[in-house]
Amino acid sequence: MSIKPVKTAVFPVGGQGTRFLPATKAMPKEMLPVVDKPLLQYAVDEALAAGIERLVFVTARGKGALEDYFDVARELVDSLTAKGKTAELATLEETQIEPGRMVYVRQQEPAGLGHAVWCARHVVGRDAFAVLLPDELLWNPASPALKEMHDAYMKLGGNIISVLEVPEEHTHRYGIVSPGRRDGLITEVSALVEKPARGTAPSRLAAIGRYILQPEVMDVLALGKRGAGNEIQLTDAMAEMIGNQPFHALTFTGTRFDCGDKAGHVTANIALALEREDVGPAVREWLRAQQF
Repeated sequence: MSIKPVKTAVFPVGGQGTRFLPATKAMPKEMLPVVDKPLLQYAVDEALAAGIERLVFVTARGKGALEDYFDVARELVDSLTAKGKTAELATLEETQIEPGRMVYVRQQEPAGLGHAVWCARHVVGRDAFAVLLPDELLWNPASPALKEMHDAYMKLGGNIISVLEVPEEHTHRYGIVSPGRRDGLITEVSALVEKPARGTAPSRLAAIGRYILQPEVMDVLALGKRGAGNEIQLTDAMAEMIGNQPFHALTFTGTRFDCGDKAGHVTANIALALEREDVGPAVREWLRAQQF
């Protein structure tokens, strides 16, 4: 049976962002900028580069700014047009998604990542779908993470997650892969453990916020089983599918910034700024002048 391309991506964006208070009192954490684009825009750009056609945002109360961001800011467009600011207009066009491609659903309670994904079940239907966590900025403009995953999926089918090796002392923070056969960057997943106790991790391969999943994961999530933190964990649901469907991990080849962490967010701003011709020289000059 031929493998159909993945056309739907789910973005769980209902979290409260408490680690970034007080900023997130007034704005969703997914709208925190890295240089001049919000985190969510980077994730959406990555999805579009992989051929995704339908974008499903799982939101919560107080997340209206997410919807407004991708809308047409008519007064701003008219003002820029009247002033002949073509460069700024072109920048705005990058944030406008074709009508009908975006879907917003609500997660009424903070019951975990698995619950957020399950909230999108009626939109996803019975097709394979992608999940992207926007606060994980996976930076590889030449070959975006989800595109690499999708290329692998079209050969392997089943389920594919993006992973990176993390230090042993950090494995308790992640969903960790128990590895099987390896072939280059592809690792067969024998088991998954969500946030293993220190010293018990089966490897250092950690899931880093990108997934291509078969729709059967929704059936597992529907059971509402609680895991770490008394939440419905996506990792636990995926673990139940191993052995019934092909399951692989693809090691990411770019740079990962954990922008759910303050230090990671600051680092991402510096790193991406340095790559920019417009702001890179000034940032580089400032860094050279510091005595760290």
